[in-house]
Amino acid sequence: MSETQIHRIFINATPERVWAAITTPEFSRLYGYTGDVSYDLSPGGHFEHRASEEMKSMNMPDVVVTGEVLECDPPRRLVQTWAPVWIEDEEPGTVTWDIEATADGATRLTLTHDLTGRPTTAEQVAGNPDPMGAGGGGWPWVLSGIKSVLETGKPMEDGVWERQADAV
Repeated sequence: MSETQIHRIFINATPERVWAAITTPEFSRLYGYTGDVSYDLSPGGHFEHRASEEMKSMNMPDVVVTGEVLECDPPRRLVQTWAPVWIEDEEPGTVTWDIEATADGATRLTLTHDLTGRPTTAEQVAGNPDPMGAGGGGWPWVLSGIKSVLETGKPMEDGVWERQADAV
């Protein structure tokens, strides 16, 4: 598996809306694995992703991912470390969110995750074709969820955690 994963999606929304979807709990609780994100959007600032009630019902801790903001240029670029708390034997990787307006009025969102020396994290964030399968949907699931919320105003799919709990 590659040591750097690049995921790209085009979203019919402004760069400012995409930025808000990434950095605010009002949006983060509506897509991907849900839960609230908290960012101190300055270099050296703290990042954490808190578990939703559904995640907690699956025995996840209160905080599921931590990190540090390395670079912040709203609404164009956010670089941060990213450390899932359930993977204890790997150092944090670096996630870069690049947000670019396109000529047709859409926004290109590119997520680059440096996973050098992080094989377990790399496998989990790559995304499984079945988001309820081993490792979950990873970054493709998260980015698709951002796109759905911004373009339709609704989460991509309801009941994700209930179905996953039923499958376990």
